[in-house]
Amino acid sequence: MSAHTHAQIALHAQQLTLRAGARTLLDAFTQTFGPGELWCIAGPNGAGKTTLMSTLAGLLRPAQGHVELDGARVSDWPLARLARRRAWMPQASHDAFSASVLDVVLLNRFPHLAGWGWERDEDRAAAHAALASLGLADFASRDVLSLSGGERQRVALAGVLCQDAPLLLLDEPLAHLDLHHQIDCLEALHAWTRGGTRSVLFSCHDLNLARRFATHALLLEGNGIAHAGPVRDVLTPELASRAFGYPLVLIRDGDDEALIPAFRSSAQN
Repeated sequence: MSAHTHAQIALHAQQLTLRAGARTLLDAFTQTFGPGELWCIAGPNGAGKTTLMSTLAGLLRPAQGHVELDGARVSDWPLARLARRRAWMPQASHDAFSASVLDVVLLNRFPHLAGWGWERDEDRAAAHAALASLGLADFASRDVLSLSGGERQRVALAGVLCQDAPLLLLDEPLAHLDLHHQIDCLEALHAWTRGGTRSVLFSCHDLNLARRFATHALLLEGNGIAHAGPVRDVLTPELASRAFGYPLVLIRDGDDEALIPAFRSSAQN
């Protein structure tokens, strides 16, 4: 990944309303996602996490409101310039043909190429650095079609890091990963935001990993209501119980904390 310094970047949702059929997922939501922040987007299935992420990326139009990047509406950004400012990782990647892992990651350097579009030494260095940051250095020559689902997920994240955009929007980047690879990925994202010029938004189902690594959280209830702020102010037993429709309690062991389901006896059911 290149060492050049990016300008400060801010993503802003202004009076954003999202709907799915007759349901209002998010109602008149306003929030700025600033540089140096690592945001977790959480909520139950169907609450609108993917819809929100796609809208913030400029891939979906909201029912009302708009999204701004660096003070300009995302819908007004030229696509090539937008790709240098924000990178998008969908929930699943589908490989249609055989290619090496290195070549797949290098595809994310396309926004930076000029002239004939040939990769430069710095592009290859960025790809190798991204793979190394996720423990994938030995995978560079592997055929992407030979990878497991979890390995392919890590390669997709390496591609997004290789794109070297100061804003990352990641939809379920931890899906298909075992615990230690989930932690490796979150540590890489935490390192990515270090320095205060880059931002990451990722959706996630594991509230405890979010509380450990994220700086901020956005908790969607799926009924128009959302809670946003510092992660431990948002992912609380009270708000999480309300959003997920099941009582959660916070347990502590020294400096460690965890949200767990509350025990309910059969007499309470």
